[in-house]
Amino acid sequence: MSEKNLIIDQLRLNYSGLFEFHEMFKLIDGWFYEKGYDKLEKKNEEQTTPSGRVVEIELRPWKKTTDYAKNEIRVRIFIKEMKDVTVERDGKKMKVQQGDIHMIFDAFLESDYENRWESKPFFYFLRTLFDKFVYRVYTNKFEGVLANDTHDLYNRIKAFLNLYRY
Repeated sequence: MSEKNLIIDQLRLNYSGLFEFHEMFKLIDGWFYEKGYDKLEKKNEEQTTPSGRVVEIELRPWKKTTDYAKNEIRVRIFIKEMKDVTVERDGKKMKVQQGDIHMIFDAFLESDYENRWESKPFFYFLRTLFDKFVYRVYTNKFEGVLANDTHDLYNRIKAFLNLYRY
């Protein structure tokens, strides 16, 4: 079985105010494409309540860095009391959304994701030795790249949401 190492644990982003829902997802999808991640959407739920819509989305983009290591970012998005609002900007009426956004980012480095070193106990022992002593330099580099990617996505979304502060 492959090992998943938690690199970033529950990096949180909270926002309350106006935003464009579809533009935010275009930004996220564009970032995935730009960095070479494959998108996996685990959950996409929407409920309508009297106070507004409640949206819950879980994205798990992943990227193979080598034949042995794989990066995975888990992005959980919770939007509460989302309502459509019409605002006037530069003399034009725009339809935007208003609500509370809570995002949680987690990052995992998965090693031996194809279970090549699990067939015999001796191979498992060798894998452990190689992970601790030989591949440690490479693993540290992969962890740094994954942490930078996660913080870059976090900062881009945060900058995008701060554009809608009036």
